Amino acid sequence: MIVAFSVSPSGQQTDGGVSEAVARAVRVVRESGLPNSTNAMFTNIEGEWDEVMDVIKRAVAAAGEGSARVGLVLKADIRPGYDDQLEAKVDRVERRLAE
Repeated sequence: MIVAFSVSPSGQQTDGGVSEAVARAVRVVRESGLPNSTNAMFTNIEGEWDEVMDVIKRAVAAAGEGSARVGLVLKADIRPGYDDQLEAKVDRVERRLAE
C-alpha cells in the first residue's frame, strides 16, 4: 500500500509555520527504511498496512511534540500484490507524457 499523509500541529507556532514539526515527522519516516518521498503537501510511504501505520503513528507523535493538537490527513492506495509502486506509478505517467 501507499499512503500519502500530512501532519499539521497547532498550538505552538508563532509565525504560522510548521516546518520544524514536519521535519520531525519526515525524519521518522526516512529512518523507517520504507520507500518514501516528500513534496510540498504530503509525505508518501509504501509498505505493508501495519508497518506503514506504525510509522505514521510515530511521525504524528514526533510532529506533535509541544503542540496541543495535530491534524492528520491520509490518503491510501491499497492494492494487494503490487510492490514498488511509489516510483512505478510516476514512471507510467512520465512515459505517457513522453509520447
